[in-house]
Amino acid sequence: MFELTEEQKMIASTAKDIAKDFPPEYWREKDANNEFAEEFFKAIAKAGFLGLLIPEEYGGAGYGMQEMVVGMEELCANGCGAGGVWYLVLTEIFGALPISRYGTPEQKEKYLPRIAKGEMEFCMALTEPNAGTNTLNIQTFARKEGDEYVINGNKIFISGVDRAEGMLLVTRTTPLDQSPKKSLGITLFLIDLPNRAVKWNPIPKHGINFSKTCEVSISDLRVPEDAILGQKDLGWYLLLDVLNPERMSAAAGAIGGARLAIGKAVEYTKQRRVFADPIGSYQGLQFPLAEAYASLQCASLMMRKAAWLYDTKFRIEDILDPEKRVKMQAAFREVGDASNMAKVVAVENSIKAVYWAMQCFGGYGYAREHDVERWWREVNLLRLAPITQQMALNYIAEHILGMPRSYRT
Repeated sequence: MFELTEEQKMIASTAKDIAKDFPPEYWREKDANNEFAEEFFKAIAKAGFLGLLIPEEYGGAGYGMQEMVVGMEELCANGCGAGGVWYLVLTEIFGALPISRYGTPEQKEKYLPRIAKGEMEFCMALTEPNAGTNTLNIQTFARKEGDEYVINGNKIFISGVDRAEGMLLVTRTTPLDQSPKKSLGITLFLIDLPNRAVKWNPIPKHGINFSKTCEVSISDLRVPEDAILGQKDLGWYLLLDVLNPERMSAAAGAIGGARLAIGKAVEYTKQRRVFADPIGSYQGLQFPLAEAYASLQCASLMMRKAAWLYDTKFRIEDILDPEKRVKMQAAFREVGDASNMAKVVAVENSIKAVYWAMQCFGGYGYAREHDVERWWREVNLLRLAPITQQMALNYIAEHILGMPRSYRT
């Protein structure tokens, strides 16, 4: 855990090489013009990054989250910023990962080879206007009708749906008030896009404008029963197995993006003189950058621990086995503990790092040409997604410290 394997070193090196071809200027242009980074997407597909989590028999590399977070962090840190993690989350974490772990042979054959080749983009439709963080309260409902399901509902903040050909759709198949347990009654579906029953509308947003984020309406969407991923009504357990890697990815993006900002700030402060000495000699700038960097290194270790736990701690087939599920809760908890702590520490200190990087640049930090203002916009999203800092802290307080629950679902 404290030293990268040879395979991980290779992935890190490849990520650095890719990032050199897509420097901050590239992402500045894409963000300003609201353009998808097509060239970058093709490059990571060609290098095999879209197949990292896909088994070899389906055209992937057969690696795990340990390798994924290493690649994500290095892409971000070496010039890509949030772009280094964003597209990988949408297609790898939301698509390739759950299908590889829980898909039927037919589902794997249908989706995984195309994802690995970069021929298919994915998205996940989870968040709803009236549920927000309270996923158990989602209203999107899949009603059984013959050998099909008819799905209706509304989703919000769904990134990548405008381009995706596949969607991981989170629904209820048993109403919350009829479920024997609140976490039961949720079912995941694999949806092929585009579909006339699925309409989307972009939401203008503050940053990461190289990807559209949309509100989505689903009206009488008909899908066959074999579109279910995993088992009916047990989707909550599978969803957790996606959300924890999403939080690891957020940590990787935060750490990598902060490393990028710190590096640019250090380079600038070595050259910039206002009085006699370079401003990098001023402790008022040295101390906050050094403190943030040290904390980010600690967060990186926790992130890698979370990825290691995810890859090694439990068997996939046990998650859906009712007799083994209770035993698996401890393993779930360990992964969740590490993922939430990594996300909290990584994000808080990346925000400090980018804030102080902007201070190092002074007024130039507010100018687009130096990119820091864009990294500031990007990193602040992570306070809100994939889970708010406050909800992650609630988790730590309740599940790790054993404090009384602060909210009720």
